Amino acid sequence: MHLATWNVNSLSVRLPQVLDWLAAHPVDVLALQELKLTDDKFPADALARAGYTAAWFGQKTYNGVALLVRLPGAIAQVQRNIPGFDDGQARVIAATVLPATGAEPLRVISAYFPNGQAPGSDKFAYKLRWLQALRDWLALELARHPRLVLMGDFNITVDDADVWDPEGLRETIHCTGAERAALQALAELGLHDAFRLFPQPPRSFTWWDYRQLAFPKNQGLRIDHIWISDALKPLARACHIDRAPRKWKQPSDHAPVVLTLDDHAAPDAAAKRDHGAADPALA
Repeated sequence: MHLATWNVNSLSVRLPQVLDWLAAHPVDVLALQELKLTDDKFPADALARAGYTAAWFGQKTYNGVALLVRLPGAIAQVQRNIPGFDDGQARVIAATVLPATGAEPLRVISAYFPNGQAPGSDKFAYKLRWLQALRDWLALELARHPRLVLMGDFNITVDDADVWDPEGLRETIHCTGAERAALQALAELGLHDAFRLFPQPPRSFTWWDYRQLAFPKNQGLRIDHIWISDALKPLARACHIDRAPRKWKQPSDHAPVVLTLDDHAAPDAAAKRDHGAADPALA
């Protein structure tokens, strides 16, 4: 079973690329961020023709998240935004996914974490409040749904290995100690950075600025993540970044991240994971 996350930076602009990518990589679940369209503009019919059902939460011009599930899979128990956190921005959609593979249901969350602008700003303070609310809600979600996947644009690097210039960008947005501590608080709930469960090439990034030839120079950040619960960790088989769409004409500034789960794995299969590599089936 394959799950992926992709900040498409406008689904209106990038829909043909999403459809082309899904045709080549028919993942079971795709989490999208930065739809930048209202709910009535969501291309549900085009996605259905491509073999996907969807749940979405849109917003004009900014934000917006969605979950796409390959048919005949299904989506149930949809939750939009963090319960109890007053927020006018469309940043979170959660759902129970019944996979087309016939595997057990998963609780899947597509999240677009706040950018935060700059340390000390009002937007940074909002980001930290949002992260605390997310942590509190995830604690409840994990108790109800042990098989949980959190995917999305986290707008946070885990550590210096996720940064092209660690010293030059130290304590700037995405790289502050406060943001990374908030990620550590999620890890302490029993969530695991799936990408880091496997050997990875150095300087593996998911986002590159459009300016100053950042992508050709590989001057990027790893801010798009897939985190999985304790119950799913033994089932992880591979996780990789697909850089190819970043090379396309008028691309998103983010690349997809893809996770492979073996939902029929034995509990002791985690030992084999340590020798894993990127899944060639979706490379």
